Amino acid sequence: MAVILIADDHAQIRSILEEYSKKEGFTTLLAGDGHEALRLFHQHRPDVVLLDVMMPGVDGFYVCREIRRVSDTPVIMVTARGEDFEKIMGLDIGADDYIVKPFSPPEVMARVRSLLRRIAKSDSASRQVLTHGSLSIDLDHYSVTLAGQAVPLTKKELEILWTLAGEPNRVFSRDSLLSQLWGYDYFGDSRTVDSHIKRLRSKLEAAPHPHWDIKTVWGVGYKFEVKQDAQ
Repeated sequence: MAVILIADDHAQIRSILEEYSKKEGFTTLLAGDGHEALRLFHQHRPDVVLLDVMMPGVDGFYVCREIRRVSDTPVIMVTARGEDFEKIMGLDIGADDYIVKPFSPPEVMARVRSLLRRIAKSDSASRQVLTHGSLSIDLDHYSVTLAGQAVPLTKKELEILWTLAGEPNRVFSRDSLLSQLWGYDYFGDSRTVDSHIKRLRSKLEAAPHPHWDIKTVWGVGYKFEVKQDAQ
């Protein structure tokens, strides 16, 4: 669950953004001035910061500079004025996005979701992590979690899952999986794949996963099927 720091000196704006953030399933932190925003940031390290420019104590530009000294956490600057120089300054000191008051709360949430998706893609690319809903496969650490719970897979079971989930809806033949994961010089038969898939499926039943499944394609092999409404 993402944590959003909302820093604005207007209580009504904080309340509105908090309400919409909670509807998105986010956890919220609220700050009414720049000093409180920095304190909460250093204490909790939120995933995204919604940062008003004009605040008592220290302004949003100062807060953004301080955040950038220690973190790449996405920052969305919010201001009542739309002068170009303020927008340019905010972006130059490291803000990721800029919103002018009065704003549409759903649009703000859309900007937040977009930044979070960008982070997830970047992390996946660098860490070799695949995610499908509540399923996360971390090839760097050979670990799998489903709905927040660790799933104890063997090395081969995890490699099968990684291979299938890496190309959703593609059908892999048993021979293809044998050659990729056991090697071309492996002399076992294709029932080895079947037995591993059976154990893998059993372990993945630990939590419901209605949007994806490992499907058998009779006479061919297996695929990681992702339902259309989950794509």
